[in-house]
Amino acid sequence: MIRNSLLLLAILSNAPQALADASRPGSAEAVGENAWTFKLTPSYYATSNQAAATDTNLRASYGPHAIWLGYYRRRGEFEQTRTGYEFTFETPFGKLVPSLQLASHGFAGGSLNLEAGDRIFVLLGLGRTNARDYYNLNFDPNDSVVYGLGTRLLPRTALSVFSVKDNRLHTGQVVTHMLLRYQADDHERLTLDVSSKHGRPGADEASVSGGAVSLTYDYRSFFVRLARDRKVNFTADDQTRISLGLRF
Repeated sequence: MIRNSLLLLAILSNAPQALADASRPGSAEAVGENAWTFKLTPSYYATSNQAAATDTNLRASYGPHAIWLGYYRRRGEFEQTRTGYEFTFETPFGKLVPSLQLASHGFAGGSLNLEAGDRIFVLLGLGRTNARDYYNLNFDPNDSVVYGLGTRLLPRTALSVFSVKDNRLHTGQVVTHMLLRYQADDHERLTLDVSSKHGRPGADEASVSGGAVSLTYDYRSFFVRLARDRKVNFTADDQTRISLGLRF
């Protein structure tokens, strides 16, 4: 009953995503299982030279389908509600994931991502938006291409290195990630994301460079994530983020 109510909220809201795995530790989360699963993630953002902000995101998954509903608020300055949908195609060569997101202030965006291979895999992606006002919670360029490589050859570990590069707005923005997921046991998982960035906030502005580190600890259905981001979203500001989460 509770799950049905939460699903209804996500679907019926009239108001026009964070890097923990959507699955529980030890779970393969096979696409095609006909059962609703949910992930609730409240977050707090402390940013230099800005008011503190909060974000709450509810993600619901059913087999290959996923929808989400989120609300971001920076006290007295900016608020935005968002919703989105993605579908995971399982193909003989890997996973193909198209997604669409809408948000208040007239924002719309979409992406298409491919993971091809198994023990060694290729990552490719393309993202596009309508360039309307949007607080970027991906912390990577949205109008971009993605390219990288990964491996699952290490015991209990998935390791990937990939770059997200602006290919539309002429900012030269590039963010390169090293992402490591370590499955400690059936109940615990650690995820480390280390990234570096360089590029211009706008086409005619001076270039900035920075880096970020994010650590997520999963235990059964719960997780906590702590991140520190220098020059967040290619601004002059630094940001600390903390997220708590529950999967059910």
